[in-house]
Parts: sequence; structure tokens; C-alpha cells
Amino acid sequence: MTWLVTPLGALLVLFVLRDLFHTLWHPTRHGGLSRVVMRAVWRVGAHRGARWRPAGLAGPLGMITVLAVWALTVAVGWALVYWPRMPDDFSYATGLDPPEHASPVDALYVSLVTLATLGLGDVAPTAGWLRVLAPLEALVGFVLLSATVAWILGIYPALARRRALALRLSHVRRSRVGARALDSDGGAALLDGLAAALSTTTVDFMQYAESYYFHDGDANTALPRQLGYALDLADRADEADHPDVRLSGSVLRRALDDLAAVLDERFLRTGGGTEQVFAAYADDHGNPWGPDRRADGDEGT
Repeated sequence: MTWLVTPLGALLVLFVLRDLFHTLWHPTRHGGLSRVVMRAVWRVGAHRGARWRPAGLAGPLGMITVLAVWALTVAVGWALVYWPRMPDDFSYATGLDPPEHASPVDALYVSLVTLATLGLGDVAPTAGWLRVLAPLEALVGFVLLSATVAWILGIYPALARRRALALRLSHVRRSRVGARALDSDGGAALLDGLAAALSTTTVDFMQYAESYYFHDGDANTALPRQLGYALDLADRADEADHPDVRLSGSVLRRALDDLAAVLDERFLRTGGGTEQVFAAYADDHGNPWGPDRRADGDEGT
């Protein structure tokens, strides 16, 4: 049985390390396990009614679940390596009967204690290669802790940038920028700023794909609710007389198209155009999306 259990444990550990690498340190990929877990938590939130997901629980709970799955899978993997070698290759504290403490549960206990770097010492490896392997598991436990901190420090600034973009669009929408105001040097600068912020958000979705599964409860900071107005601004810029406004509008349109491409490729899979993708994005996040993209009576006079 050793020949089967030990490689299985090693594969579990390597699988988690690969997923950890792709989730946190490979900016153009998304770990398979973390993607499945985050998406599953998001879908469960969709089936629990209209109040659960907007409360903002899906994203944080998804991250906690991913971290728990990572830690448990690593612990089980190392336990499968320890178990076939218990009790012969382990020393036991006084009062412990080795044959009675050589079950899979005991192996999992040793693995969890080592992963958490507790170092209780009541059961410890004595074989040479196991004495090297156990500190490596403790090192992986430290990596998991560091990865948790890095993940949080990366994903929440990305959320702040996305919400700041949505709020900026909301400010412009509620100020009811007219055609004359938009058709000016100031209008071109406004469109350039929005295009730059959209590009940053697109990169955030690529590098921190988990940020998609965080719901923005307030309408003014919900990007899915504001993207329709951004499309409207790009359309109005195409009709402007000022050449800089038309150029900035074209750049804004390309930024919106790139954002839609990333959203569709990684999350939505609609295969449609930019407006269809944004409509699906809004629907997935519980935000309204209608044929009239000028919200709150912004007619651009």
C-alpha cells in the first residue's frame, strides 16, 4: 500500500503548490482549484436569494474557503506520506503506545501540528529523510500564511480601484455633462482619465481574478451599473466636433472593448459584443441593465 499512498500524498501537495503559484504569482493565469471554489461559492450565493450576495459575503467567504481547502489538502497529502511509516519511523512521548497511535487520524494530527509549526514533539519522525521532510512541511505552512497576507494585500486595493472608477463614472453621470461641455479640451481630458482607469481595472481582473466575485452593494460604486454610461460617453464623443474628444472617445471605446473581452473570456463566456458582455456582467452581479444607457435622465443637452 505504501507505493500507492505515498505518491498520492506527494501529488496532493504538488497540486496545491501549483494552484497557489498560479493564483498568486502568475499574473496571466488563475489557479484551477481556487477558480472552481470561488465560482462555486458565488453560484451558491446566487441561489440563496437576493439578500445574501449583495451583502458582500461571497468574495470573503470564497477566499476563506480557498485557504481552508489549500491548508487541508496539504495536511492530508503529508499525512498520506507519514501514515505508512507509523509507528516504526516515529518516536513517541512517554505514555503513548505506538501501535495505538499509528492510524490515519494520528498521521493527520502529526501533519497538522507540523504544518502549523506548533512543534509539540509528542510524535516526531526518527527516520533521516522524514526528519528532513517534516521541516519542509512547516516551511509550506509558512508559505501558506504569507500567501494569505499577500492575497489580501493585493485583492483589496484592486477592489478599491474598481469602486473608485465606478464612483468617478457616477460623479460624471450625476453631474449631467452636456454635449457642449463634453466637446472641449476638458471633455477630452475627462475621457482620457476614464480610459486610463478602465485599463487599470482590466489589468486587475487579469491579475486578481478573484476580485470579480466581490459584490459592490452601493449603486454608485458598482461598476456593472456604471458601464452603460461609459459606453454612452464613448458614443457621444464619436459625434463631437473637437478632434481631441473624438480621439479620446476612440481610446475609451477600445478600453471598454478590452475590459469586455477579459470579462467574457475569464468569467461570462457569452461570446457576444461589448454591450452584451456588460449586460451579462450586470445581471451576474444583480444590477439593472436596460436599453437606455443614460441613467437618471442624463440626456446630454
